[in-house]
Amino acid sequence: MRISAPVKMAAQRLALPFLVFVSGMLIVFGKTDLLLYDGLRTAVSDRIAPILQAVGQPVATVTRGVEAISDAVRVNSQNAQLREENARLLMWQEVARRLVAENAELRALVKLVPQDTVQSVAARVIADSGGAFARNVLINVGKGDGVTRGQAAMTGEGLVGRVAEVGERTARVLLLTDLNSHIPVEVESTHQRAVLDGDNSEEPRLVFLPSKTEIKVGDRVVTIGAGGVFPPGIPVGVVSSVSGEVVRLEPYAELARLEMMRIVDFGLSGVLPQTVPPAQRSSGKGAKSAATAQ
Repeated sequence: MRISAPVKMAAQRLALPFLVFVSGMLIVFGKTDLLLYDGLRTAVSDRIAPILQAVGQPVATVTRGVEAISDAVRVNSQNAQLREENARLLMWQEVARRLVAENAELRALVKLVPQDTVQSVAARVIADSGGAFARNVLINVGKGDGVTRGQAAMTGEGLVGRVAEVGERTARVLLLTDLNSHIPVEVESTHQRAVLDGDNSEEPRLVFLPSKTEIKVGDRVVTIGAGGVFPPGIPVGVVSSVSGEVVRLEPYAELARLEMMRIVDFGLSGVLPQTVPPAQRSSGKGAKSAATAQ
């Protein structure tokens, strides 16, 4: 079927207006759809907003809970770190206090220069071998340091005791309070002589006093040098109690907390015999046997 020329020309003239019309309608429909979409989206948002809020509240609660747990863990970790640092500081504080106390004791020992001293050596207490029936300590000096049996043990406050046993590198000091300690002393104010007898208590007794004694609490007691063990005038302690014939003395030195002391050689032979070495004992026996044989 052939289209006539007039019809063809009319169609061409109507095509452009038609296309313009269609384009305008498409634009209008597109705009209408966009408005409808925005309205629909708004309506849907209004409907689901309560649901989202209801669902979001537990999530927010869980989130806050997780944050609180994280904060608690962080705080706990910081507290543990602070406790550790505090423990270290306390340890160093204790070390500092101990060093201060030791420094004070060493200064007191440096100031301690008894008269008529031949030689002296500073010693540290390394063990307290005392107990219910003994009062003595082990020190870290011995024969190699010039220590011999019977030498005086002193602190900056006063007499501690005497050396009872000596090894090559250690020695044992018998304290004033030991049951086996007997030291000639005198009351400085009245010159009344006595013997300081240890009885394993904290305060030894003054025995062999005159029957009529004028001793009173607070009197100062010093050594008198009898027996050749200690020279006269070494401070020992003060009278702490007078009950009838029982007179007790409080030592100047803190015997329960000894850490440092000075072992002093006054050049006195004393009444304490020195231990005979095994070689000398053997040679002595040999000489005696030879003399017997002759």
